[in-house]
Amino acid sequence: MITPVLLAVLALVLTGPAPAVLARSDWPYRVPRAAVILWQAIALAAVLAALGAGIALSYSIAGEPGTPKFDPSSPRDLVAALILAMTALVVVRLLWAVGRVAIGTRARRKRHRDLVDVLATPDGLIPGLRVLAEETPLAYCLPALRGARVVVSVGALDRLDDSELKAVLAHEQAHLRARHDLVLEEFTALHHAFPRWVRSDVALEQARTLVELLADDDARRRNGPRPLARALVALAGSPAPEAALAAAKSATVLRVERLADPAPDERVLATLTYAGAVTLLVLPTITIAAPIVKAIVDAVS
Repeated sequence: MITPVLLAVLALVLTGPAPAVLARSDWPYRVPRAAVILWQAIALAAVLAALGAGIALSYSIAGEPGTPKFDPSSPRDLVAALILAMTALVVVRLLWAVGRVAIGTRARRKRHRDLVDVLATPDGLIPGLRVLAEETPLAYCLPALRGARVVVSVGALDRLDDSELKAVLAHEQAHLRARHDLVLEEFTALHHAFPRWVRSDVALEQARTLVELLADDDARRRNGPRPLARALVALAGSPAPEAALAAAKSATVLRVERLADPAPDERVLATLTYAGAVTLLVLPTITIAAPIVKAIVDAVS
């Protein structure tokens, strides 16, 4: 009975206190790539721990591995079956959310790309660039396996000089190359998979900020920090479509401060962060896998 309790506690910690503490820290912004991996590990480990708690509790109530058989007249077996069914329901709900987010997001992006192709003018500056005849300053990308688009408006072109425009385009292309949209889809699906009283907005908000920092770093390496910082200020507050990744969509102050004062080489911090992410995933995985492997060994021996 100790295992399900420990897993349930781990799931609660990874769902509430751990994300809250991590979100109040500023060190993840110094290693955004490793921090994204850590947030993914926290989210996945929380799910694995919750599922593991259900499986282990059902297993503990039903009896010793290999010996029990389901008896409908046994209250213990009925409770064990109910817990296992609720655990399976969580898996189904999670898979449903993943499919719903993936299909819905791609459909919205396709509709938006179709509109852009009709309303905007192609530009040969970079592949897939479209210019909208719109005075509102806009700069965003629409990721896709094929036919990704980078969209800027005439209003944005009027506000940005050549170096700032190159920095913004480099930022959007970084999103497309790294497929940051897939990272955000994962967090969005997890966000929608659970009821409001369980889920937290923190992980999704942090993922959005961190992928912007990753794209900023790529653009900074190609064009220097100043043009991108100026462009972020010029485009601050600009609207962005729901299905798009926009240059000035979030955390503008943090990003400009980070560009003005870039962090030194943080390999040690990044390595420790990666190690923490691996540890978080290994603990619940082994706890879940161990009784299953033991049951298989008992069955064949």
